[in-house]
Amino acid sequence: MRWRIAIIVSAAIAISYLDRQTLPVAVKSIQKQIPLSNLQFSYLQSAFLLAYAFMYLGGGKLADALGTRRGFAVIMIFWSLACASHSIALSFTMLAVSRFLLGMGEGGGFPAASRVVAELFPIGERATAMGIINAGTAVGGVAAPPLIALIIAYINWRWIFVFTGSLGLLWTLWWWQSYLVPVTSSSSPGPGEEKSQQAEYSTDSEPGLRWVDLLRVRDAWGLVIAKFLSDAAWYFYLFWLPKYLYDARGFDVKSVGLFAWIPYAAAGVGCLVGGWFSSHLVQRRVSLGVARKLALGLSAVVMPIVIVVPLVPVSWAIAIFSVAYFGQQSWSTLVMVLPTDLFPRNVVGSVAGLVGFGGAMGGIAFGQLVGYLLDHGFGYGPVFAIAGTLHIVAFAVILVTVPRVQLLNLQRT
Repeated sequence: MRWRIAIIVSAAIAISYLDRQTLPVAVKSIQKQIPLSNLQFSYLQSAFLLAYAFMYLGGGKLADALGTRRGFAVIMIFWSLACASHSIALSFTMLAVSRFLLGMGEGGGFPAASRVVAELFPIGERATAMGIINAGTAVGGVAAPPLIALIIAYINWRWIFVFTGSLGLLWTLWWWQSYLVPVTSSSSPGPGEEKSQQAEYSTDSEPGLRWVDLLRVRDAWGLVIAKFLSDAAWYFYLFWLPKYLYDARGFDVKSVGLFAWIPYAAAGVGCLVGGWFSSHLVQRRVSLGVARKLALGLSAVVMPIVIVVPLVPVSWAIAIFSVAYFGQQSWSTLVMVLPTDLFPRNVVGSVAGLVGFGGAMGGIAFGQLVGYLLDHGFGYGPVFAIAGTLHIVAFAVILVTVPRVQLLNLQRT
């Protein structure tokens, strides 16, 4: 039952990434009716990420307060209606409002997913479960370019948002009929996990901590900083890849539909491989800290390859993006599972919200820098040079701030 739920949550994440990719992939068609500069494009992404950041923070609390089942349903309904609202936009301002509302809704998705993992899966299976869930990012990313190109070819860009919004509402019905909150974990702890599991569930009935209290925990703010750095690069790839292909490589909508899905397919493999590798090490009785950090380090080390993207032919650029997306989503899976390793279940949603808030703020900061650099003639070279170093620095932050991966006793911190 729990693996079926992981697939359902993965489908929600796929819809989320399909929704957020609609604007970047369709931007060339949208610009024919609503002119957008690079800086305005970055403002649209910042509108999404600003709301996403604060709702990621609040979404964790919402999931903790309403419970996973009800909270996830509310979140999905809101973001689906917000996505559909793009279809009636007539100006940059209306697009910005719709983008902001979409960010508000989607911000609660990953904190709710973290609660699902904490509720249903023992420690030895969590990285694999999160890998399956995070693979939804790739499914949505793979589907977006060809699907959007097809809709634009036969109808127009406004129907893209109607279609994707409708998918979210249908998912809500599926979720509501499928998910039942467990009294305890539905599976037995793996070897060596009994003590950690008992500690986790013994704290579940205790009241959650305030955000300010959580930020006094070194491990928590270390994860926030690491996510700020790594997601700065990820949101650049996510939102700017189609525009880079349009502007720097001369692609049209059809070409983006044919090729832009390839890096997302690699991202899906990265989600599964990163989670599986870490879980495999745990099951082989490698310590949890080594299992998580080794997988994180291997994911981070491939990221500087993007620095050479502006210097190579487009076919090589797509291949390099694919390697980077693989590494990023392997990394992302493991960073998202760390709160479930480190914190009691009653605060996992809140910690995941803090971490996601940091990631979204990184995306805003770097996105604004990208828009400024491009509109002032610096080109993509400096942008890729910065993006290629961020995961390495983020990994160093984790090594310093999370010395041991084990369930924390928050009474002592």
